Amino acid sequence: MPVMHFHVRWPDASETRCYSPSSVVQDFFAPGERYALEDFLQRTRDALGAASERVRARYGFACSQARDQLDEIEHIATRFAGTADAQVTVVAFD
Repeated sequence: MPVMHFHVRWPDASETRCYSPSSVVQDFFAPGERYALEDFLQRTRDALGAASERVRARYGFACSQARDQLDEIEHIATRFAGTADAQVTVVAFD
């Protein structure tokens, strides 16, 4: 199962390199696309949840790193919760 990273740019132009235990995140995001904050968060929950389930199917346990990454993303997103039209850009995969 290929580990993957996706880079996101937040509304304040800061960037975060995010971890996924599976390439399934590519089914939820496209490089260069901008997403409304809530849409980005829901896609991230779905993507990392699917990635963690792939780990569970293969190894018999969920991926705790995927959960930790989701927690970090949700924590960062709280900084922008009150920002009208907050957008997050998925910059690239590696």
